[in-house]
Amino acid sequence: MVEELAQAEGAVAACLDVATWAVAEHELVAALDAAHRLEQRLAAVQLALVRELDGRGTAVAQGASSTAVWLRDRLRLTVPAARRLVDLAGTLDAAAPGIRRALADGDISLEQARVIGDTVSTVHAAAGAEAADKAVGVLVEWAGQFDPALLRRLRTRILDHVAPEVAEAAAQAALEAEAHRSARDRHVTLSELHDGRLRLTGSLDAEAAGLLRAAIEPLTAPSGPDDPRTPGQRRHDALADLCRLTLRTGELPEHGGEPAQIVVTTSLDSLLRQLDAGALDTGLQLTPEAVRRLACDAAILPAVLGSAGQVLDVGRQRRLVTGPLRRALVLRDRGCAFPGCDRPPRWCDAHHIRHWANGGETSLQNAVLLCAHHHRHIHRGDWTVLLGGDGHPEFVPPAWLDPDRLPRRNQYHRRT
Repeated sequence: MVEELAQAEGAVAACLDVATWAVAEHELVAALDAAHRLEQRLAAVQLALVRELDGRGTAVAQGASSTAVWLRDRLRLTVPAARRLVDLAGTLDAAAPGIRRALADGDISLEQARVIGDTVSTVHAAAGAEAADKAVGVLVEWAGQFDPALLRRLRTRILDHVAPEVAEAAAQAALEAEAHRSARDRHVTLSELHDGRLRLTGSLDAEAAGLLRAAIEPLTAPSGPDDPRTPGQRRHDALADLCRLTLRTGELPEHGGEPAQIVVTTSLDSLLRQLDAGALDTGLQLTPEAVRRLACDAAILPAVLGSAGQVLDVGRQRRLVTGPLRRALVLRDRGCAFPGCDRPPRWCDAHHIRHWANGGETSLQNAVLLCAHHHRHIHRGDWTVLLGGDGHPEFVPPAWLDPDRLPRRNQYHRRT
């Protein structure tokens, strides 16, 4: 076997020296198909080798705690990738010969083999060996038309083809098993990165997934024709908006004896001069721009500190834009006032046109509603906000966008 694989390796290496630019297009397509078949056949060989080595206990004999760990060091894989390799090798070893043969013939991919193996095991448990054998043929045929993701969705219909008499009961059992698996595996992990960011990973059950989609999808639409954000960035911002909306309800349980809130600490001098970052109560740092933006529509709690940093006096909390003033702002702007944005009032912050730290008063004439995305945009300083002669906000674009810098208004809320 080693000699044959060495010969195959030499043949593949020779292909790397071929000038692909000089090859006819139909030959390139044929070569791509051949390379794909070869990849699947080599995968079948690799899985057979992994299964045999795992069965012999080679990894443990050589001092590794498991075959997956041994493969990680031997093949420089991640542990999850190595574990999937061992699991798939075991699945195919126990699966019907037709799956291994289809993979060895290059008719299915590794991921398709995984889906087929899982499905055939389910069919075998529900309807017996004969139906499982039929399922192999049907699934391999489907694999010639569908990718692994679609094949996984279609597998719920396989019993209708190979064992219709038990399909309904099996579908119900599969649904209950899936619900149990989803409940068992549900989790959300928050991993703090070295630069203060947070990595969010997890697995939601069907109900939680539906709730999240229903809540987040209305917030992920582009904020206007000039929205430069990628879909991933819009989902990120939508999740932040969802948190802001929830915090504003005041219905969250207390945390540490205080209402759920974010706390930013900075000095008045830093805020006035835009010189320094602020600190969250978690210890993470925020940029001066972020601090000033959060201070636009926040609860301000002044504290007097001594020279050594000890707290000498804590004043009374005050809101900047609240109550009747907030209602008046909503009646005037009807939502985010930035041109082209359709975000409603409940998704918006009250932005000081002239920042209160620069002497701007807290009044209707010095405030404008902005969604989180456009609030960040305005604080970067390229656009200028002012009130027109009729008291409604206007936005002056930067010169690079409009050399004439003609003021623009949000017409969406006026139309609606």
